[in-house]
Amino acid sequence: MIKPTKNLTKRKATGGRRIAYRGSRAYEKSRYAIESVKGENKVVTKNVRGGGIKKGLKSAEFANVVDPSTKKTEKTRILKVIKNPANRDYERRGVITKGCILETEKGKAIVSSRPGQDGVVNAILQK
Repeated sequence: MIKPTKNLTKRKATGGRRIAYRGSRAYEKSRYAIESVKGENKVVTKNVRGGGIKKGLKSAEFANVVDPSTKKTEKTRILKVIKNPANRDYERRGVITKGCILETEKGKAIVSSRPGQDGVVNAILQK
């Protein structure tokens, strides 16, 4: 079971237990992180507070890569994840997060978007 993110049952300074003053709200429920990987494009929609919708990318085949010298963006195929400074395990499993370095058809690119929350992979070409 995933607990609500809002801590409603805090303890007193003495260590005694406080009883929650209300139940947890639907927007407070916690979710497992969407870990984007290389593969066929799959997008998940999530309902968020205020009636909005967030799109999370489960798997991606292409990335929008910006070339800083020409200032042009191209949709480029992702070949593999080279490095992921966020987590060594993500690097091994090929999880795409913000700041990870991808090998694309155009060359090395660093991810500037948050695929699990934005629903798209945007990257900047490295020299």
